[in-house]
Amino acid sequence: VELVESGGGLVQAGESLRLSCAASGGTFSKYTMAWFRQAPGKERVFLAAISWSGGMAYYADSVKGRFAISRDNAKNTVYLQVNSLKPEDTAAYYCAAAQIWGAVVARRDTYDYWGQGTQVTVSS
Repeated sequence: VELVESGGGLVQAGESLRLSCAASGGTFSKYTMAWFRQAPGKERVFLAAISWSGGMAYYADSVKGRFAISRDNAKNTVYLQVNSLKPEDTAAYYCAAAQIWGAVVARRDTYDYWGQGTQVTVSS
């Protein structure tokens, strides 16, 4: 499965972005999809995950209420709507895919496939 993120950029604090992740080479609707981010010098951290059907979503407490994950299985694409951006949201954002759902969705080692990332930079 190949994952390609897009939609990042340079924005001002308070603005919003919608990140996209297009999948190819597999049956997209069989995969749990997730978003992580990694700031310079820091570990890659979990943000949100969505089940194969889109019926369930799980968020890190730090972004709950401000970020929203969704998917369109007809377009083989998962999205992350990021609102009220803050300078501390500056990071590379990655999507990931796995054929599992449950308590492990927040763990990096759950995921078999990763994209190359899209950079989000938030100025104050």
